[in-house]
Amino acid sequence: MKTIVFAGGGTAGHVEPALSVAEQWMKENPEDKCIFIGTAYGLETTLVPAAGFTLRTIKRVVLNRKVSPSVLLLPFNLFQAVMQARAIIKGASLLIGFGGYVSAASYIAAKSCGVPIVIHEANARPGIANRLGALFTSALAISTPVKNGPFSSALITGMPLKSSITSIITRHESDWSHVRTASKRALGFDDSLALVLVVGGSQGSQVMNTVIEQSVASLLEKRIQVMHSLGKKNTLPSAQSGYQPHSYIADMATAYLAADLVISRSGAVTCSEFEALGKYALFVPLAIGNGEQLPNAQHLADLGRAQVISQKEFTSTWLLSHIDSLLERSKARSAQVSTANSTAHEKITALMQNVLSSH
Repeated sequence: MKTIVFAGGGTAGHVEPALSVAEQWMKENPEDKCIFIGTAYGLETTLVPAAGFTLRTIKRVVLNRKVSPSVLLLPFNLFQAVMQARAIIKGASLLIGFGGYVSAASYIAAKSCGVPIVIHEANARPGIANRLGALFTSALAISTPVKNGPFSSALITGMPLKSSITSIITRHESDWSHVRTASKRALGFDDSLALVLVVGGSQGSQVMNTVIEQSVASLLEKRIQVMHSLGKKNTLPSAQSGYQPHSYIADMATAYLAADLVISRSGAVTCSEFEALGKYALFVPLAIGNGEQLPNAQHLADLGRAQVISQKEFTSTWLLSHIDSLLERSKARSAQVSTANSTAHEKITALMQNVLSSH
């Protein structure tokens, strides 16, 4: 029996691909054990146990991109996190990391323990933790090609998607019009009216939430329905006919299928799910962090599957003046589903097996 450790916590963009790969690994290797390393604060605290896997937590270490007083504490925090990770990883057969708050410490710990490392990078612009990890391994995988750095020669696998997404593609590829209409009804919306799905990322977006709240009354007057994911930490406004506010939408596959237009941040997982289910989106990339959301969004914009605007541009006035044209463009350009990412989890587990075989 082998023990495989998965590192990737904080946001759905790190946790969900890891879960997809873990599920595939257990399907291929039912006698093995998969353990997740995360923090005590991210979505992994609910998503990982719900999927039936063990979660062990370590200190959350933020690798700041700007000089600040917190930088002085970084060496101490990182050392503590590495020691916690070593206690989990020591004796394991393999570590696979997906980036995020726990991955940097996990890569250092695995290297110090002699445990082989595999890394998957979801974004079009690799993050700091994974760039650090690439110093310790050549077993790199990436969702989309990059031009520079160690990930330019990585295995291109696509994005590991949730089973709820891939199963829909497998089950319903013959009758998408019926499936999309039925999904709208299943969510409690009028299937004769347009539905806009608004998703500000797994943690929500206060800026996007404010714009939508300012726009809802006018959208409803135009007979446009809205399904709005605000994030678990944000206060929900009152629901009304045609408007559903949610803290978190667990069944995103059905929500995507039902939507005529999606307004969203452009995390790597989100973009891949849109592409898989043939959706058209208005992307408002998150401007902070590694800046990866803009190139993620631009990929779909280049395919004619999205429009990208800055957060500064995204106002209630802008939205209400453009919503009709966005819906028309979505109706004209929404494509059939894509299978481009449907085997990503299998490609990554094959890479993991190769690393184990050669170690």
